[in-house]
Amino acid sequence: MTKEREGELLMLGLALLESWFPILSIVAMSYIGALHTYTYSLIIALVFFIAIMAKRNRFVELKNKEAYKDLLLTSFWITLLFTLVFIGMQYTTAGNMAVIIFLQLLFSYLYFNVFGKEKMDTLHLVGAVIMGIGALIILFPKELTLNKGDLLILVAAAIAPIANLYQKRARTFCSSETILGFRTVAGLPFIALMAWYFEPATTYEGLISALPYLLLIGIFIYVISKIMWIESLHRISITKVSAMMGLVPMMTLFFAYFYLNEVPEFRQILGIIPVLVGGYLLTKPIES
Repeated sequence: MTKEREGELLMLGLALLESWFPILSIVAMSYIGALHTYTYSLIIALVFFIAIMAKRNRFVELKNKEAYKDLLLTSFWITLLFTLVFIGMQYTTAGNMAVIIFLQLLFSYLYFNVFGKEKMDTLHLVGAVIMGIGALIILFPKELTLNKGDLLILVAAAIAPIANLYQKRARTFCSSETILGFRTVAGLPFIALMAWYFEPATTYEGLISALPYLLLIGIFIYVISKIMWIESLHRISITKVSAMMGLVPMMTLFFAYFYLNEVPEFRQILGIIPVLVGGYLLTKPIES
């Protein structure tokens, strides 16, 4: 199996896990709020990162001084990205947020393919464009009105490829667990402070009710899924990884129908077709 094929399979698994993130988050946030959901999920994830790093003797990687520049920049950009998203969410809708944050595919293409040296085969590029169109058809709300929240999230979308670049670089020095553990330790105090400042304190009853969902988010989204994300970045281009995230909204529609009884609109069902076609082209091997 080629390195690129491994990355594609990791992205398929990642998309499956990430598609549950909005569903689990909606339920958890109904009990304790958005920023507190993020904070407690990170705390749970950190426990697992420490355990994994100890078991696999990863703490020795922190002795590598060459890794710190990329680790610190990764932590900075990721924390800034989520800060902008969560603050922006206070002024906009989830639908607007989903559309705008997916524009990271456009920014990835501009940064790394138009202005950068990262090249994609024509077939894969066509697949990325088709998948992006399909994802936007699924995500695009009936009404999209831009406000200051949308602008903050647009900045976050522009930051996402930069964060991915430094994560990709950091992976050449240390493991995914070390990168994620480091960025969690660096960003958690800031996120917790925002939760304390912007949201009411959580109640014991609310926390207990949200705990099953927090555990699922912390373990499957912030640990397993993020490890798969960094390993994918290590194997395939940032633009291709960003494009394959177009599978997430399609899978979310499917699971939300069964778990939340949310019936998708016709245009959303229609959008699944270009996502599947684009995904096929994007993962089609190129004969040399």
